Amino acid sequence: MGEVAAADPAQVAGVISDCKAEQNIPHTVSCRVLGVSESWFYKWKDKPVTACEVRRGQLAEAIRRVFDASGGTYGSPKVWITLVREGWRVSVNTVAKTMAGLGLAGRKIRRRGGFTRPGRRAAAPDCVRRDFTADAPDQVWAGDMTEIVTGEGKLYLAAVIDMFSRRLLGYAMGQRHDAELVVASLQMAAATRGGDVKGVIFHSDHGSEYVSRRFKRACRRLGVTQSMGRVGSCFVTDFSSSG
Repeated sequence: MGEVAAADPAQVAGVISDCKAEQNIPHTVSCRVLGVSESWFYKWKDKPVTACEVRRGQLAEAIRRVFDASGGTYGSPKVWITLVREGWRVSVNTVAKTMAGLGLAGRKIRRRGGFTRPGRRAAAPDCVRRDFTADAPDQVWAGDMTEIVTGEGKLYLAAVIDMFSRRLLGYAMGQRHDAELVVASLQMAAATRGGDVKGVIFHSDHGSEYVSRRFKRACRRLGVTQSMGRVGSCFVTDFSSSG
């Protein structure tokens, strides 16, 4: 009995179940032929075949729970950030595919009085929804740029903070507010965290520097997911509290 069960317990249990369903062979008979006990069969018959199936089932349950808790309004980006905050290590694409398989689609809430700005590159989805908090370091970062007037002219500062501790992770200064400045601040933040920042969500406004191809490429190389607030939102956070 031990050799058969150890070979592939879930598959053996599946064969016994199939014999009953397709040929009406009693479980008792199939168990005796295969050399396993009925108690062993009932232990394994409802278990997933592989560890991957177990995780997929758990992920599907977690996704449905988060989706239902949102009242059916969360799309895959918001469901994903919620799962990341709960400790899940999963990609936003996997969440999107799982939601599609479950037939779950976020319901958009119409807002009145909005406006658009033509001629801009496509912005990233808003994964934060003005919830500027995090349960652990390196879950959500926020970036912004500010102008500083000096005796020798204007100076621009790009900075990155961790929304968990409000710690300043990276910054860059220059005479021009361009993509190079925000990329440099992101790279410094990544270096501060040891270089492995895959899975971090980087939230910013719709500034041209953050929607630039160069900044998007820098995020992709680091495994960072971009998030952007709504059009017309001047500030994503307050850098004055960072240390």
